[in-house]
Amino acid sequence: MSTSPVSLPGGTWTLGDLTVTRFGYGAMQLTGPGVMGPPADHDGALAVLREAAGLGITHVDTAGAYGPRVTNRLIREALHPYPAALRVVTKVGAVRDEQGGWPPARRPEDLRRAVLENLEDLGLDALDVVNLRLGDAQGPRPGSLAEPLEALAEMRREGLVRHLGVSNATAEQVAEARALAPIVCVQNMYNLAHRQDDALIDELAGLGIAYVPFFPLGGFTPLQSTALSAVAARLDATPMSVALAWLLRRSPNILLIPGTSSVAHLRENVAGAGLALSEEDLADLDKIGR
Repeated sequence: MSTSPVSLPGGTWTLGDLTVTRFGYGAMQLTGPGVMGPPADHDGALAVLREAAGLGITHVDTAGAYGPRVTNRLIREALHPYPAALRVVTKVGAVRDEQGGWPPARRPEDLRRAVLENLEDLGLDALDVVNLRLGDAQGPRPGSLAEPLEALAEMRREGLVRHLGVSNATAEQVAEARALAPIVCVQNMYNLAHRQDDALIDELAGLGIAYVPFFPLGGFTPLQSTALSAVAARLDATPMSVALAWLLRRSPNILLIPGTSSVAHLRENVAGAGLALSEEDLADLDKIGR
């Protein structure tokens, strides 16, 4: 074991009754190109997952659509039987087509199939947290989520799912979801340059609900900012380290799930997220994306 949970940056957060490290790991990059097919380095993918667990990370984010069904099977191969503290968070609501697209699959029967496939591939009797994926590749889209969320709530009552969240959702959809079922997390795109959810993050923090930013480092378009580069140079750090550290400082309910297919990069991300930012640094960074 390289370290322990208490030494990971950010400490911990509680999802319902499940305690997780605020620094987590996102498994999407363990697939082939375009989040399709198996990884080029199968053993390397297993090594990254084992290193994440060895570092004390207890929050692993995945989805049956990654591959599809690739990351879940890698997680099971690498880590099953799972450490007692490990929590796997998955997503349903989209599948993959032959062109690599992400068509929605939110009918009750689609969601039940997805939950059962996740359980099978991960080797679990119940899923710790299931996020309902909404919107599309361009972002959230307005509309009611009542039918799919109620289907997931029924599976929660059956014991197939412990906790629920929503992903790629508008603030209105988050409010609707909270009125229908207990929600422990919201997973939306957010980073230094894309801060449309600032008000939502603050609201959720007051409610004790986690906010999990996907693409914390910009995703397919890496973050680029003169201010970010200037702060990084001042601290003799990488811009990506500064961006991760800023997210942990932004709000106590933010959980990080940066992804990588490299053990070395995973260690760099952990170290970078622990970077100490001064008030001057934070003031300079706060101007980005506004």
